[in-house]
Amino acid sequence: MAGLPRALRQTAPALLVARQWAVSTSTATRPSLKLSLGVRIKTGNGVRTLSYSKHWRSQSLPVVTRGESKLYASADDAVADIKSGSVILSSGFGLCGVAETLIEAIRQRGPESLHSLTAVSNNAGAEGRGGLALLIESGQIDRMIMSHLGSNKILEKKYLTGKIAVELCPQGTIAERIRAAGSGIPAFFTPTGGHTFIQQGEIPVRHDADGNVVEYGKPRETRIFNGRPFLMETALPGDVAILRAWKVDKAGNCVFRYTAKGFAPLMAKAAKVAIVEAENIVEVGEIDPNDVDLAGIFIDRIVPATKPSQVEVLKTRSPESGDGKQAKAAKSGGSDALERRNRIARRAAKELKHGSYVNLGVGIPTLAPEFLPPGHQVWIQSENGILGMGPYPLPDQVDPDIVNAGKESVTLVPGAATFDSSESFSMIRGGHVDVSILGALQVSAAGDLANYMIPGKMFKGMGGAMDLVSNPDNTKIVVATEHVAKDGSSKVVQSCSLPLTGARVVSTIITDLCVFEVDRKKGMLTLTEIAPGVDVEEVKSKTDAVFSVADNLKTME
Repeated sequence: MAGLPRALRQTAPALLVARQWAVSTSTATRPSLKLSLGVRIKTGNGVRTLSYSKHWRSQSLPVVTRGESKLYASADDAVADIKSGSVILSSGFGLCGVAETLIEAIRQRGPESLHSLTAVSNNAGAEGRGGLALLIESGQIDRMIMSHLGSNKILEKKYLTGKIAVELCPQGTIAERIRAAGSGIPAFFTPTGGHTFIQQGEIPVRHDADGNVVEYGKPRETRIFNGRPFLMETALPGDVAILRAWKVDKAGNCVFRYTAKGFAPLMAKAAKVAIVEAENIVEVGEIDPNDVDLAGIFIDRIVPATKPSQVEVLKTRSPESGDGKQAKAAKSGGSDALERRNRIARRAAKELKHGSYVNLGVGIPTLAPEFLPPGHQVWIQSENGILGMGPYPLPDQVDPDIVNAGKESVTLVPGAATFDSSESFSMIRGGHVDVSILGALQVSAAGDLANYMIPGKMFKGMGGAMDLVSNPDNTKIVVATEHVAKDGSSKVVQSCSLPLTGARVVSTIITDLCVFEVDRKKGMLTLTEIAPGVDVEEVKSKTDAVFSVADNLKTME
């Protein structure tokens, strides 16, 4: 049963719907008050437990007294009264904007003193380097609510062996759930996740020691608005928020740098107690009111940051590469694999019209701007909070507060803007982005996309992908991928067998062999372009979907 101690879960009655209140008899000793609805549904394969827990504030939370100084001498002092079982909202993206000083202080308390934490964050840091990975390694986190596991092998192992629960949630939905909590909004409807495992509650949350699934996600209530399905998502409040800011005055007013904003302002507003570690602490009045990113009303404790910021994935370019264009393409050398990738990226670049706003997924899509002609400008949006992303920096230009959605160091072009995660996904869900190019594991004849999970093999999380495809009528969704997988199976299929990222969302498919246009309403593919040296029969032999051939079949350029 979600939210109940393991010992109680084992003895809970096997009812169709069972409600338990985990409340100790003495208010002086109970660490928290939590109402947990463990919903057990009978299925053809037995009984299935769904995650459905709600958290309330209790008297045992850290105390905030208005009028007292918000300054604490150290992070150790600021986290000393955090209770086991607390919900921690941890800001940052990768290692950018992560409250490393506060996380280390929590780790120093040890699992004997502080344990059974639920951590809410976009991801879990970097194994052995920083972020929430340190608390996962120490065994202090019992549950993660996140959008992407990344390459954290320790987290993946603990998840698959039942030592930690992982609730996967699309990146934009996490941001909006946190924003809603800070705004007093209990729930909202979003198009993100429709017709996917998110809607159906099919993503495993917790396994037992043998790898069997013992808890699943909660199915979402759905409503139809303007002919489209929308999912109801509930607010996501926290007991304590931990964040990092560049400059903070003694009243708590915060200034963040570039992509270090991310989730920080949202999380501070959604927590009962918000603790900020500041790289610079200044006197009241030293920050111009116009420069304040987060007002002091949302900050309760201030500590000095004693750990430096880190770059999770350091990427640089050489001075000889100029503005970075063609740097990767020049490395193709005679490698067939790189040539195939460049062919796809070169064709994908034609989808980027001059002056358009575009979002590019990791991998092949990021190569597309390198093939734009001189003077052809596009504004690249990165879902972690950039509009106007530039190439990799020169070695002496690296800034740990400027990273892309792949957590790589990047630069900003003249005219760029940075913003928090809620604003970023407003651009995405709202259809303000003209084109989004993503990779794929599978894409179907109807435009269904699967690109985040292979059950039993790959479980990294959807990140922002479900949000990116949530408004296909206003944002053109283009898939850029190799035609076949490493095992030789086709990635272009009649219907997807893998969990969907989105249903009927893709308009154009670009592979190393050809280009398909998708009729999303009719569920039909049309072959419109073919690569040099490739004929239609080869495309047919490597495509597991029915398609027609355009009368004016063109050659890919």
